[in-house]
Amino acid sequence: MAIKGKEFESGPSVNLIGSGTIIEGDISTTGDIRIDGALKGGIKVKGKLVVGASGSIEGDVDCQNGDISGSIKGKVVVSELLSLKASAKVNGDIYTNKIAIEPGATFTGACNMGGVIKDIKGDRTEKDNYSEKTA
Repeated sequence: MAIKGKEFESGPSVNLIGSGTIIEGDISTTGDIRIDGALKGGIKVKGKLVVGASGSIEGDVDCQNGDISGSIKGKVVVSELLSLKASAKVNGDIYTNKIAIEPGATFTGACNMGGVIKDIKGDRTEKDNYSEKTA
Protein backbone atom coordinates (compact mmCIF):
# COMPACT_ATOMS: atom_id res chain seq x y z
CA MET A 1 0.00 0.00 0.00
CA ALA A 2 1.32 3.46 -0.81
CA ILE A 3 0.27 6.79 0.64
CA LYS A 4 1.89 9.86 -0.93
CA GLY A 5 4.85 7.81 -2.15
CA LYS A 6 5.47 5.95 1.12
CA GLU A 7 5.27 2.17 1.22
CA PHE A 8 3.59 0.35 4.12
CA GLU A 9 3.36 -3.34 4.89
CA SER A 10 -0.08 -4.73 4.16
CA GLY A 11 0.15 -7.54 6.76
CA PRO A 12 -2.11 -7.92 9.79
CA SER A 13 -2.01 -5.10 12.30
CA VAL A 14 -3.29 -4.34 15.79
CA ASN A 15 -5.46 -1.23 16.03
CA LEU A 16 -6.61 0.67 19.13
CA ILE A 17 -9.42 3.14 19.66
CA GLY A 18 -8.66 4.63 23.05
CA SER A 19 -10.97 5.65 25.85
CA GLY A 20 -12.47 9.10 25.24
CA THR A 21 -12.31 8.70 21.44
CA ILE A 22 -15.57 8.73 19.47
CA ILE A 23 -15.63 7.58 15.85
CA GLU A 24 -18.68 8.04 13.61
CA GLY A 25 -18.61 5.84 10.52
CA ASP A 26 -17.80 2.30 9.48
CA ILE A 27 -14.48 0.55 10.18
CA SER A 28 -12.95 -2.31 8.19
CA THR A 29 -9.62 -3.97 9.03
CA THR A 30 -7.73 -7.11 8.10
CA GLY A 31 -5.95 -7.12 11.47
CA ASP A 32 -7.10 -7.16 15.09
CA ILE A 33 -8.72 -4.19 16.83
CA ARG A 34 -9.41 -3.12 20.41
CA ILE A 35 -12.09 -0.53 21.18
CA ASP A 36 -12.04 1.28 24.51
CA GLY A 37 -13.78 4.36 23.11
CA ALA A 38 -17.07 4.65 21.20
CA LEU A 39 -17.91 3.63 17.65
CA LYS A 40 -21.14 4.82 16.02
CA GLY A 41 -21.17 2.68 12.89
CA GLY A 42 -20.51 -0.83 11.70
CA ILE A 43 -17.25 -2.73 12.01
CA LYS A 44 -15.83 -5.60 9.95
CA VAL A 45 -12.73 -7.31 11.34
CA LYS A 46 -10.98 -10.25 9.67
CA GLY A 47 -9.15 -10.94 12.94
CA LYS A 48 -10.09 -10.51 16.61
CA LEU A 49 -12.32 -7.74 17.96
CA VAL A 50 -11.86 -6.75 21.61
CA VAL A 51 -14.32 -4.31 23.18
CA GLY A 52 -12.96 -3.12 26.53
CA ALA A 53 -15.13 -2.40 29.58
CA SER A 54 -15.35 1.31 28.62
CA GLY A 55 -15.88 0.53 24.92
CA SER A 56 -19.17 0.73 23.03
CA ILE A 57 -20.37 0.02 19.51
CA GLU A 58 -23.67 1.22 18.03
CA GLY A 59 -23.83 -0.70 14.76
CA ASP A 60 -23.41 -4.12 13.22
CA VAL A 61 -20.33 -6.21 14.06
CA ASP A 62 -18.72 -8.83 11.80
CA CYS A 63 -15.50 -10.51 12.99
CA GLN A 64 -13.62 -13.81 13.20
CA ASN A 65 -13.33 -13.83 17.04
CA GLY A 66 -14.83 -11.47 19.59
CA ASP A 67 -13.96 -10.71 23.22
CA ILE A 68 -16.59 -8.33 24.62
CA SER A 69 -16.43 -6.54 27.98
CA GLY A 70 -18.24 -3.33 26.95
CA SER A 71 -21.54 -2.72 25.16
CA ILE A 72 -22.82 -3.45 21.66
CA LYS A 73 -26.13 -2.35 20.14
CA GLY A 74 -26.58 -4.11 16.81
CA LYS A 75 -26.26 -7.45 15.04
CA VAL A 76 -23.17 -9.45 15.97
CA VAL A 77 -21.77 -12.02 13.49
CA VAL A 78 -18.73 -14.01 14.67
CA SER A 79 -17.37 -16.80 12.48
CA GLU A 80 -15.50 -18.61 15.29
CA LEU A 81 -15.69 -17.81 19.06
CA LEU A 82 -17.59 -15.01 20.81
CA SER A 83 -16.69 -14.43 24.49
CA LEU A 84 -18.99 -12.25 26.58
CA LYS A 85 -17.23 -11.18 29.78
CA ALA A 86 -19.09 -10.41 33.05
CA SER A 87 -19.39 -6.67 32.25
CA ALA A 88 -20.63 -7.20 28.66
CA LYS A 89 -23.97 -5.78 27.50
CA VAL A 90 -25.23 -6.90 24.08
CA ASN A 91 -28.52 -5.66 22.63
CA GLY A 92 -29.06 -7.37 19.27
CA ASP A 93 -29.05 -10.71 17.52
CA ILE A 94 -25.95 -12.93 17.69
CA TYR A 95 -24.80 -15.32 14.97
CA THR A 96 -21.75 -17.35 15.97
CA ASN A 97 -20.13 -20.75 15.76
CA LYS A 98 -19.25 -20.94 19.49
CA ILE A 99 -20.13 -18.70 22.44
CA ALA A 100 -18.82 -18.35 26.00
CA ILE A 101 -20.82 -16.23 28.45
CA GLU A 102 -19.55 -15.32 31.92
CA PRO A 103 -22.03 -14.85 34.78
CA GLY A 104 -23.09 -11.20 34.94
CA ALA A 105 -23.09 -10.57 31.18
CA THR A 106 -26.41 -9.34 29.76
CA PHE A 107 -27.79 -10.18 26.35
CA THR A 108 -31.08 -9.15 24.72
CA GLY A 109 -31.91 -10.69 21.35
CA ALA A 110 -31.80 -13.99 19.51
CA CYS A 111 -28.76 -16.24 19.44
CA ASN A 112 -28.01 -18.56 16.52
CA MET A 113 -24.97 -20.75 17.00
CA GLY A 114 -23.29 -23.89 15.81
CA GLY A 115 -22.46 -25.04 12.30
CA VAL A 116 -25.24 -22.99 10.70
CA ILE A 117 -24.50 -19.29 10.30
CA LYS A 118 -26.89 -17.17 8.25
CA ASP A 119 -25.63 -14.54 5.87
CA ILE A 120 -27.12 -11.05 5.72
CA LYS A 121 -29.97 -12.20 3.43
CA GLY A 122 -30.91 -14.93 5.92
CA ASP A 123 -29.92 -17.82 3.62
CA ARG A 124 -28.19 -20.74 5.26
CA THR A 125 -24.52 -21.12 4.37
CA GLU A 126 -24.47 -24.83 5.21
CA LYS A 127 -26.92 -27.74 5.11
CA ASP A 128 -30.52 -26.95 6.08
CA ASN A 129 -30.72 -30.27 7.96
CA TYR A 130 -29.26 -29.83 11.43
CA SER A 131 -30.12 -30.89 14.93
CA GLU A 132 -30.54 -28.54 17.83
CA LYS A 133 -27.92 -28.93 20.56
CA THR A 134 -28.66 -28.38 24.22
CA ALA A 135 -26.29 -28.01 27.11
